[in-house]
Amino acid sequence: MQERKMALVVNQIKIEDEDKSDVLFWQNKSVAERLAEVVRLRKKHFSSKKIQYPTKMVIVYSQRHM
Repeated sequence: MQERKMALVVNQIKIEDEDKSDVLFWQNKSVAERLAEVVRLRKKHFSSKKIQYPTKMVIVYSQRHM
């Protein structure tokens, strides 16, 4: 068996803190980074369903108040 070259990293988060952690993570990203991730996830979704990726995107958003 080969020796592991990289240590495993685990972050344990309480389930009630998970949502706050996600929000903080994405708030620290730029608008361009967030949009790029949305596009990446949409492409992944459509390719997994074997559906043609839409050429237009409707911008719909809501702001979450904490």
